[in-house]
Amino acid sequence: MGNYDEDTAFLGQTGPFFIRLFCLLNLIYISTGLHGLYIVFVAASPAHRCRVDVNLTEDWLEASAPTETLSNGDLQLRQCWRYSLQALRNLSGQGYSPDHVNITSIPLERCEDGWIYSADVYHSTIVSEWDLVCDNEWRVPLASSTLYMGYLLGSIISGQLSDRFGRKKVLFGSLAAEALLMFAQSFSPSWLIFCVLYFFIGAFQISLYITAFVLGSEVLSGSLRVLFTTLGAFLHYCVGYMLLPWVAFAIRHWRTLLRVLSGLTVVYIPLWWLIPESPRWLLSQGYVQKSEAILRDAARKNRVPAPEVIFSQSQVKETESQKSKYSALDVLRTSNIRRTTFMCLLLWMAINIGYFGLSLNTTNLSGDPFLNCFLSAVSEVPAYIVSTFLLKSCPRRPVLSAFLVIGGGFLLLVQLIPDGLQTLALALEMAGKFGFTMSFTVVYIYTAELYPTVLRNLGMGMCSSAARIGSITAPYIIFLGTFNRHLPYVLMGSLTITSSLANIFLPETFGKVLPENLEQMQKSRSFPGRDKQSVEDRGGEKIKEEKL
Repeated sequence: MGNYDEDTAFLGQTGPFFIRLFCLLNLIYISTGLHGLYIVFVAASPAHRCRVDVNLTEDWLEASAPTETLSNGDLQLRQCWRYSLQALRNLSGQGYSPDHVNITSIPLERCEDGWIYSADVYHSTIVSEWDLVCDNEWRVPLASSTLYMGYLLGSIISGQLSDRFGRKKVLFGSLAAEALLMFAQSFSPSWLIFCVLYFFIGAFQISLYITAFVLGSEVLSGSLRVLFTTLGAFLHYCVGYMLLPWVAFAIRHWRTLLRVLSGLTVVYIPLWWLIPESPRWLLSQGYVQKSEAILRDAARKNRVPAPEVIFSQSQVKETESQKSKYSALDVLRTSNIRRTTFMCLLLWMAINIGYFGLSLNTTNLSGDPFLNCFLSAVSEVPAYIVSTFLLKSCPRRPVLSAFLVIGGGFLLLVQLIPDGLQTLALALEMAGKFGFTMSFTVVYIYTAELYPTVLRNLGMGMCSSAARIGSITAPYIIFLGTFNRHLPYVLMGSLTITSSLANIFLPETFGKVLPENLEQMQKSRSFPGRDKQSVEDRGGEKIKEEKL
């Protein structure tokens, strides 16, 4: 295949076709923000106490639950224990009041009759409906992690499906499947069914995210591509993320909330006729006429003349000879591609551990949960804006390394802050999250530019799989804070600094056209001194493009 960017340069850098596609794909990312974190409200744990199903006076009912002192010195009713009801009933029957009895000497017992949940904030959640508290509390984080497990599966499969069947089919298939599964999840009769459905929701959700990202990377012009893969996709994800708490605030029942969120997906049905297939992918698969038809339609909408022959006959024959199916083994076949792949996997894993680790830490903040969620989404907007402007004029490799050092460095400084300066420690943590958010933005576009068209979606899928391993690991790293509160910061900071050093081994992509095939990817070198080394000098590692 020849140089696609040069062959389609007649379309220009802007125009109605590119602008409309840019807006439509961004609309899809609003749905990913709406659907990505609804578990925060669906699996919220309302205030609760043991149910007392015996006739007691109001004073004894209030005193039936023992208290405990929190780490901040506040008193709280114990949520998993109560005083023996038999003892309370005997004391109440004898005419005693809680004020005249050493109530702490009364033996304790478990909440054998269930719990009473406060409806002040949430009218119903899966926690209150299925009693996911105390001995069953472990089911709540496991339910949350099933989404990321589904991400792991979807990251692997979606890339192969998209590379084989096309970006558009997988994009809208994932969108429809996610909405239907969310609707079915709202009827879940048990926690187990909820988790099974949530797993597949995660698989289709990440498939939607990655495929839309790759479609935009391949179809949009060079200038809009950078804007889409940075400010466009991530900022519109934040828009959906910011809308979520407002929808959840209005709808306090978890089943109704899921039905409303899934029902909103119907607004995307007309986009099937408005978003085209990737001409770059069609050409890589040998569908030259279909690819040219889309490009001529784009030229008509951009009001520019299209050449009579967009792709030369030699390119057509070359494309047909290259028509093959690629697998995950192709991103590991030579030392050069293996090095690029392994470095990308390390980067994605480290960034996700830090980003989701710090995001999970914010759930411990006091205050209104809906407002906290909204502010958490808003805090990411400046990072996306700053990284967008930097990516327009700065090389990818040093920018990513700088952001990683910022994120990891501030986390390593947290352990040096005295206990009396918690405000400063919080500021450092937020500065670290700012660095991770910017790193998130850069690594997406950097990875998309590293891989050729024939492997781009597959490569993005593998990297996203590594990211999912990081997001699954993040809660356990945060859990280490129960043993030493500085340990999570040390681990996340050290891992991030290490990944920033590994980043220097990746090739630079700034100012270069996207590679179309494996041969063009092979021309990129990780060391400046080896950039002039030819593929043949690699000792027989040159990839043969023609495969059965």
